[in-house]
Amino acid sequence: MSKVLIIDDDKKHSELLQAYFKRFGISLVCAYDAQEGFRKLSREDPDLLLLDVMLPGKDGFEICREVRKTSSIPIIMLTARGDVIDRVSGLELGADDYIAKPFEPRELVARVQAILRRMDLSSGSATKLNFEGLSIDTETRTVVVDDNTIDLTSMEYELLLTLAKRHGKKLSRDDILSELRGIDAAILTRSVDIMISRLRQKLGDSVKPPRFIQTIWGRGYSFVGVPISDA
Repeated sequence: MSKVLIIDDDKKHSELLQAYFKRFGISLVCAYDAQEGFRKLSREDPDLLLLDVMLPGKDGFEICREVRKTSSIPIIMLTARGDVIDRVSGLELGADDYIAKPFEPRELVARVQAILRRMDLSSGSATKLNFEGLSIDTETRTVVVDDNTIDLTSMEYELLLTLAKRHGKKLSRDDILSELRGIDAAILTRSVDIMISRLRQKLGDSVKPPRFIQTIWGRGYSFVGVPISDA
């Protein structure tokens, strides 16, 4: 059974979601503030984190920032604020998806299932993609750049894999959003630029010409890493 941790100070709502998630074979663990959330994140080892933005004390953005220092667990932000700037801020901190309150529980379950399904499909393949200076192991979801293992969020990993599997092809922002179905397309195509920027930073790909990801001005992006045969 998949396990999801929700950090939300609305106890009644969280308990209702807990019962609803159980119908879909998902165990929902509830925490109601940052301190309890970090404790349960460590103890329960969940597969995904649902994180409310409007929390007392440390808000969801602060918690997301701290989690990303040590973990690549998929994060879906829950927010009553629908401003694009809030959604973009979450993406910049490493969130994988957003859903605005009030939401239909079935939609939230669908978002969770989509992310968990992508992770399962990826982990079920033993394929390795090797390029000069870069290796992607889809069985372990490990990315190595110049012999150094790189910590990527679930969405950053999926973005890299999407580009690498289509080596040399030009992908528009809409193409990329279509592939990454776990993310809310309403966040605008700017979200792709943010994710690309974060990914490049982690890959050390800010050089010119780029080693891995090339911007096709006005059109999108292309993966330009030089393929090598499997070791």
